[in-house]
Amino acid sequence: MNAGSIIKGRPSMGAWLLYGIGSETEELPGFVVLTSAGKSGLQPVSARQWSSGFLPSKFQGILFQSKGDAVHYVGNPEGVCQSTQRQVVEEIKRLNGILEEERIDPEIQTRISQYELAFRMQTSVPELTDFSKEPQHILDRYGVKHPGDGTFASNCLLARRLAERGVRFIQLYHRAWDHHGDIEKDMPVAAKDVDQASAALVVDLKERGMLDDTLVIWGGEFGRTPMGQGSGRDHHINAFSIWLAGGGIKGGLTYGQTDELGYRYLEDGQQMHVHDLHATMLYLCGIDHKRLTYRFQGRDFRLTDVSGEVAKGIIS
Repeated sequence: MNAGSIIKGRPSMGAWLLYGIGSETEELPGFVVLTSAGKSGLQPVSARQWSSGFLPSKFQGILFQSKGDAVHYVGNPEGVCQSTQRQVVEEIKRLNGILEEERIDPEIQTRISQYELAFRMQTSVPELTDFSKEPQHILDRYGVKHPGDGTFASNCLLARRLAERGVRFIQLYHRAWDHHGDIEKDMPVAAKDVDQASAALVVDLKERGMLDDTLVIWGGEFGRTPMGQGSGRDHHINAFSIWLAGGGIKGGLTYGQTDELGYRYLEDGQQMHVHDLHATMLYLCGIDHKRLTYRFQGRDFRLTDVSGEVAKGIIS
């Protein structure tokens, strides 16, 4: 779901998008990841989900902390002023420039650009994470009780603030869905954690005039079986739902269908593979998925591998 392949080491969709169209901001990373945890089903989430794979590492997702400081050590060390810090960055840039002249390695340019970005983030990140100017009715809409408390609600509000500042791809993970048991008790809790904030994000983007050019995708990496597994349900890949909003998507439309049990999708011309989802996502961002390629180990790779069709039926 994240990289279009089960093979480790492939670039994630956020890395591909950043590689394809770049970022709109020089003050923040172009691909930011936020994680939160619910009260149950805490499945692990590894950094390879937002890896740049074989793309240059400047395209990888940057994990922001959901609690406390969003970025560790974002301030200058005690006794180091901004001008001194600038001199250090300039000298490191000069030395890396000498190294870049000696050898061909894209990671050297990544190192140079990341030092520059880190310096600018010393100013941009504290402003980004300052929720003090957010009206109370906005906090209430999302369900944010304590800004920056690590909840999914707080992360959704931070995601909107990131989008406002030109961050190209923002990915939120909420660890609370691995309900192999006690699903009657735990599912309502997990849904309560995310439903209000997810709806608030869409409404907030629309009110600010941002929804037309912001694509919101909500879903998981697989579904759950329609039959029980004790008091829960097992992993299921044959049929499951996601929803999309904004970014050129038709509203109020259901696309595709399953059998009466929800066990398997029906081949009605509207079935979608993950490659079709990625192709559609890239299309809505102005990219032909067949042309977004990167040569690695003697062949041209792409997010959609060797397949993928744009789902024109869901595009407005």
